[in-house]
Amino acid sequence: MSLSQDAPTVAADPLAGVTTLCELFQATVARVPELTALRTVGGGVELTWGEYGARVRSIAAGLAALGVRRGDAVAIMLTNRPEFALVDAAAMHLGATPFSVYNTLPPSDIAFLMGNAGNRVVVCEQQFAGAVLEAAAGGGVEHVFVVDGEVEGTRTLADLEAGGDPAFDFDAAWRAVTGEDVATLIYTSGTTGPPKGVELTHANLLAELRGCEAVLPLREGDRLISFLPHAHIADRWGTYYSSMVHGSTVTSVADAKQILAALHDARPTVFGAVPRIWEKFKAALDAGIAAETDPARRGAIARALEVGGLVATARNAGEPVDDALAAEHAKLDELVLRPMRAKLGLDQTRHIVVGAAPTPRAVLEFFLALGLPLHELWGMSETSCCVVINPIGAIRMGTVGKPIPGTQVRLAEDGELEVHGALVMRGYRDQPEKTAETMTDDGWLKTGDIAAIDEDGYVSIVDRKKELIINAAGKNMSPANIEGRLKSAHPLIGQALCVGDGRPYNVALLVLDPDAVPAFAAAHGIEGATASDLAERDDVRAALTAAVEEANSHLARVEQIKSFAILGDEWLPGGTELTPTMKLKRRPIAEKYAAQIEALYAGG
Repeated sequence: MSLSQDAPTVAADPLAGVTTLCELFQATVARVPELTALRTVGGGVELTWGEYGARVRSIAAGLAALGVRRGDAVAIMLTNRPEFALVDAAAMHLGATPFSVYNTLPPSDIAFLMGNAGNRVVVCEQQFAGAVLEAAAGGGVEHVFVVDGEVEGTRTLADLEAGGDPAFDFDAAWRAVTGEDVATLIYTSGTTGPPKGVELTHANLLAELRGCEAVLPLREGDRLISFLPHAHIADRWGTYYSSMVHGSTVTSVADAKQILAALHDARPTVFGAVPRIWEKFKAALDAGIAAETDPARRGAIARALEVGGLVATARNAGEPVDDALAAEHAKLDELVLRPMRAKLGLDQTRHIVVGAAPTPRAVLEFFLALGLPLHELWGMSETSCCVVINPIGAIRMGTVGKPIPGTQVRLAEDGELEVHGALVMRGYRDQPEKTAETMTDDGWLKTGDIAAIDEDGYVSIVDRKKELIINAAGKNMSPANIEGRLKSAHPLIGQALCVGDGRPYNVALLVLDPDAVPAFAAAHGIEGATASDLAERDDVRAALTAAVEEANSHLARVEQIKSFAILGDEWLPGGTELTPTMKLKRRPIAEKYAAQIEALYAGG
């Protein structure tokens, strides 16, 4: 596959008249069989769309031979690799319901999900086979297949493919699938209780694809990167389902820590990531700029970013750009900004999206100036992913954009955002009471987010309804807004938790970013320091004290942080403190660090 190949625009609408993802997939296989569909970093594995279609056909026959039928669930526990798409699509073509399991879950949680889904088949990797077999010991699961080796008590993916009946009527099976069949289950992160299985139908997901295609259109031959968890709706929408529209190439990244190398390898034309990724990219570029020893070069970079910001801001607002400024920008973009984009592997990227948490304004402004506008968006598992997106050429910072076509939003009396449209889930699996709780009497989804909508229809998210802080004086505030300010105030702050509900003032727990520790240590002549070591140092406290003061300068008096603790612990996705999608687990954090929090209030 040539990674620099031009991406021609497809005139016809691949989504027109399509009623299932199976139809969409099969049409793409027939139209672009020679284009690369699935690959790994470095090209060790590459499958064309034609080969993708053939493998799906054989795996589906194998699943059918095991008795998998319409409505049955199939569990998948894999890192990001092509086999995920092969197995998921095969199950989908039977009218079955494939779902992914977060790789960090313990056996007890895996058992809970499989008990709710009712699957008899699991496809996993060797490294997860032990946990899967332990979870399956309670009954229900009959077949476990491993994609990358042999494990006692399991069979291989090759065994599954070889076990299919040659006479199986694959075409009849997928043509029998309807738009109302459940295409997948997305299990919620479980920040406030046991995960719920969000049932998304083929019709839901096609509504999502149509709405997003109208705002951020894809092209035949686009290059995408899959590195977010398969169990999260963002990866399924952003790479797996979206690739079916025009025939995109998806490069799978098994280890998200290797994302920079993957970007250089794949040179994506469309890319999306959570805010923390962009914060790290900015910190890396900032460190490189600070280390530049040539004053002229450093000045050129500063000027390029200044001019880039002026030009991008004006164009984004629909305002004219002075000819001299435009000419200077073109020159500086060629000499300075484009090489900086190339350092990230994003020099060929056409669309970039960011979501799942608030993105600091400084980060948005930096990448806009760099020539990489980040389209903030907002959505939920319950809405098949995106509901609102900042449109091309009309990004409004501080908002998450406008509703995609086919979707409506409104505010309840208390400011909660409500959503209506064909992309809203069928419901929570086997939890009709939970489904009823999340819907209004007139059929709108209650999102749980407090929001504002301006006169042009742009939506701003204030915070989760259940996470708003009400202090002892009765003042309401958003902890996410405060935490965003803290994280953007210093590269060492990897995570921040604001505490203040029912308290006289706000305090914070600051977690050092392990990726920023080496640079700080080197700059201060500290040998082999860990995050735990730095957390105890006076110079680190002094640096973070200044950072907190800087953050406080942008906050209302009632929001400001009066005291903070520095933690040398690492908060990992799927651990005690963070969900697999990196949302804060506020209650478990408060319980785990209760002593530190109380100490911050002890001094009055």
